[in-house]
Amino acid sequence: KENCKFKAINYDGDKNKYTINPYGCEGCSVCQFLCPEDAISMEKDVAGQLILYDKEQIFSTAKLKMGSGNSGLLVSEVKKQVKSTNRGIEFSIIDGSPGIGCPVIASITGVDMILLVAEPTISGISDLMRIIDTANHFKVPMVLTINKYDINEDLSKKIEAICREKEIDFVGKIPYDKKAVEAVNKRLTVVDIDCQAGKSIKKVFDKTMNLFLKNKENE
Repeated sequence: KENCKFKAINYDGDKNKYTINPYGCEGCSVCQFLCPEDAISMEKDVAGQLILYDKEQIFSTAKLKMGSGNSGLLVSEVKKQVKSTNRGIEFSIIDGSPGIGCPVIASITGVDMILLVAEPTISGISDLMRIIDTANHFKVPMVLTINKYDINEDLSKKIEAICREKEIDFVGKIPYDKKAVEAVNKRLTVVDIDCQAGKSIKKVFDKTMNLFLKNKENE
């Protein structure tokens, strides 16, 4: 119990019994190694399930149990599911998580282009610079859009300046739009309703696809 860094081992003095909190345990096996009675064994835990929708369109995802975290391995498995359909897919769109951790690196590995979505905040610009460095390390072409650009237009201009400095194609700005929340509440996407954010996203998509196809032609 004293050696568990995750405080996942509990002791009930009345019952003289130890229990392990499955949500706190990280599976490091220290308890198994140190147990003098050899009473602990490690078992594989099912953290969730992979899901593949293969009908008119293909959608690959995963559903995690409460408390389970995303990982680079999980993202790689989700990507493999798409390839397993053998449908002759022309291209796939991968929705990557924020940051530069293992899930993000797994998301951008082997892709032809990255659409960076930046927000005009101090932390947003800091994260942007880190992901640009990461993408450059993997030599992946980038394009960039600014989400909610109008919450701070000065910082939005700074992001556009970063694009010019880093020679990243700028594909448009998306405004803050309260109707986006209405769409979510109605179980619709923002492009399914008549709103400025939806119209801007469609323009960003068209510009991104044009650049993507142009790059593929030049390969």
